[in-house]
Amino acid sequence: MYQVLYRKYRSPTFADVVGQDHVTTTLRRALATGRLSHAYLFTGPRGTGKTSCARILAKAVNCLEPQDGEPCNVCELCRGIDSGSILDVIEIDAASNNGVDNIRDLRDETNFTPAQGKYRVYIIDEVHMLSAGAFNALLKTLEEPPSYVIFILATTEVHKLPATVLSRCQRFDFHRISAEDISKRLLHVAEQENIALEPAAAMLLARVADGAMRDSLSLLDRCRADGRGLSSGEVITAAYVAKCIGMADRRYLFELTDSVLEKDIPRCLELIHTLYQDACDMERLCEELLFHMRNLLILLTVRSPREFLTCTEEDLQLYQTQAACCATPQLLQYMETLERAAGNLRRSADRRMEMELALIRLCVMNNAELTPPGPSGHPPRERRGLDQSATPTLAPIPHPVVSAPAQAPFVHEGGGPKGRGEQEDRLFAEWLEVVSHLRQSNPPLSGILEGSAAYIRGDFLLIKSDNPALGAFIRQNIHAAGLKDAIFHVADRKVRLGLYKGDDKSGAPPKDPLELLAERAKEL
Repeated sequence: MYQVLYRKYRSPTFADVVGQDHVTTTLRRALATGRLSHAYLFTGPRGTGKTSCARILAKAVNCLEPQDGEPCNVCELCRGIDSGSILDVIEIDAASNNGVDNIRDLRDETNFTPAQGKYRVYIIDEVHMLSAGAFNALLKTLEEPPSYVIFILATTEVHKLPATVLSRCQRFDFHRISAEDISKRLLHVAEQENIALEPAAAMLLARVADGAMRDSLSLLDRCRADGRGLSSGEVITAAYVAKCIGMADRRYLFELTDSVLEKDIPRCLELIHTLYQDACDMERLCEELLFHMRNLLILLTVRSPREFLTCTEEDLQLYQTQAACCATPQLLQYMETLERAAGNLRRSADRRMEMELALIRLCVMNNAELTPPGPSGHPPRERRGLDQSATPTLAPIPHPVVSAPAQAPFVHEGGGPKGRGEQEDRLFAEWLEVVSHLRQSNPPLSGILEGSAAYIRGDFLLIKSDNPALGAFIRQNIHAAGLKDAIFHVADRKVRLGLYKGDDKSGAPPKDPLELLAERAKEL
């Protein structure tokens, strides 16, 4: 029967464990000197060797002929532990055996001495899945087990373990394995299996695995599933790996980003429609686009970005070309908006609409001054040879003149032309979320703000509304403070408040609605 690669090439000794020398060296010395702990905790990312080291340790403490802290792997006990026929080594999956009764049964079993080996070893995988009652049932035995019992706990989420458990264990932290070490191991496995694997393909597999040896071997298994690299004479190349694991189908991320940079809202909506028809999950798309922006940010900020990016050389060139059309503040704005959109997508009833709104917000951001021209002076889509589509022309926004009186909770903003040094106004994309938040914290103010819009100018947030009562409401400190809190909660920014009045041809300051009401009362 065929055995998958990550099981077939599981490390048999500490020396074969890749990338965890700080763990294996300490364990070998402890075994060689006989200074064993009664409880160990192995924590770290998935696929980094925690369970493999636990099994090696279980063999080493029971081996009949250990060699410098290593199991011999040829004696009866070593071979029996590998085959699972030795009952003195018990592996428990805490994800499916997480109840109090399961741990009580385990605790009762510790009263029995080993049947064949020197120690009874309990390997509890994913130990963070145990219930609170199960942890409490394990504590006493974990602290003072019989002299012939050793516990090895393994977890990927050590922060979920109670402090009482952590204090009873000798902890070892497993690190993500470097791409270079994984690549060397993949080439070694490929040689043993007579697989034709290019070094560039091995490195791409290593980068995609994100520090997990098991994941890289599983990906190699997937790439050779159709027989490529075996007897057919075809070599597993980096391009084939990208196609096999789905990286080659992500060019839509570059086109989506180009459309956002060009503020091409119709093209963004067309791409969303096409992806939606192809059964693309909108939440997953948002996460991929956020990671795409992160890659562009890495290229702009890191001196040696290649080690931070998981992509082919061809995609790296596309990233470099697109990064030349971006600026760091601009990408930070995009990533903050996409991060909020990702949270909204998890709660939204219509994920497609939520993703469309997120892209529209990206397009209407006033970041033209942050976008440098490309190397050839052309927009990204034209430079990359993609189809051109008409970019909508947005109507210019009238610019207010800001003059804030001291000690005022808000300020009326008059109209008028801007000076040469004044800042551009831009639409506050999160305004609808602010109003929605106010429905819970300040319903009267949210009702006044219905149908309104807001613009950012410097440190001012200017509210545009046809409701004459807005000025009176905002003058009250309680409402001004509530609105500022809502803006800070949604957009994580502190602002000064003002009213957006547009162009006022008369030049006279607007009267307060309460004053108008008082004048009408006098006339009556």
